This record gives sequence, C-alpha cells and structure tokens, in this order.
Amino acid sequence: MNLPNKLTCLRIALVPLVVIIYLCISPDFCILSESANLALRDVLAFLVFVAASITDLLDGQIARRQNLITSFGKFADPIADKMLVNTLLILMVYTHQANVIAVVLMICRDLIVDGLRMIASQNGKVVSAGMPGKVKTVLQMFAIAVLLLKNWPFVFWNLPLGSILLWCATIVSLYSGWIYFYKLRKYVLESM
Repeated sequence: MNLPNKLTCLRIALVPLVVIIYLCISPDFCILSESANLALRDVLAFLVFVAASITDLLDGQIARRQNLITSFGKFADPIADKMLVNTLLILMVYTHQANVIAVVLMICRDLIVDGLRMIASQNGKVVSAGMPGKVKTVLQMFAIAVLLLKNWPFVFWNLPLGSILLWCATIVSLYSGWIYFYKLRKYVLESM
C-alpha cells in the first residue's frame, strides 16, 4: 500500500475518533467565555477534522506528483471524504449546530451522484470529481470548521459565517449534482 492510500485509510480511521470525541465529551465544558460558548468537545473535533482534511490534501498531491494513482485510491478517497464530512454534518445536526435541510440535501446529492457513478462504471465509464464537486468539498470543510468553532471569532461581529458557508456548499453541491446527472443521463436512460 502506497503513502497516498495509507493517508486515505488514516482519514477513514479518524472518523470514529471524531464520533467518540463528539458524543463522549460533555458540551458543557467550555474553554472560552460563555459568550463564545466554545466547548472542548468542539475544539478537539475541530483538530481531528483539520488533521483528516490535511490527509485529504496530501494524498491527492502525493499521488499525482509521484504517479501513485491507484484504483483503490480512486475508489476510497471520495468515500473517505464523504464519511468524514457527512459524519460531522450529521453530528452537528444532532447537536443543532447545522441546518438539517442543508445537510439532507447534500447527503441526498452524494447518494444520487454515487448511484450515477455506479451506473456509469457498469458501462465502462470512470467518472472523476469535477471542479464544482471539489469546490463543494472545500466549502463543506470550511463550513464544518467554522461551525465546530461556533463561528469564533466571527461570533463577536454577529456574522453567521458557518451557516453562510454551509448554504453555499449546499448550492454548489446541488449544482455539481446536476452536472453529474446531465453528463451521465444517457447511462441512466440505457439502464432503465
């Protein structure tokens, strides 16, 4: 197993750690003043999330630079991203930190795109992530980071940056899902 694939597996392994941190540490233990309401749980989840996000950045760069792109990497990398992002989004909906409608729309889009990719792969077509899909992932990651930090330091200016980024990610997510559907519609029609 090459280094990019090890980094992808590390990202997958960090998902249960985030869940344990998020569900086992009390949100009542704040490390900043009550006005900022920044809990230790959120800071620890943020740090693990940032570490996992860095592995996402590194695995792709290393794989391309050293020509280490593998079938496993093409398959596992987007799964690792979705596991990490969707797990945190679900946890934040559970704790009322993220809008449930935005999260449901993004998760449904991911399921539809995965189904489209599966149909296309059965017809010998490999579909890699396009630029809108990559922008969606970056927006999701920034939204999650800001939401985990309870909009800190933007909370002092009453700027709900985390929610703004989450809705921007939702819009880009739906747009990129439409692009996937439009590109792959002939495979869907052929499979009916």
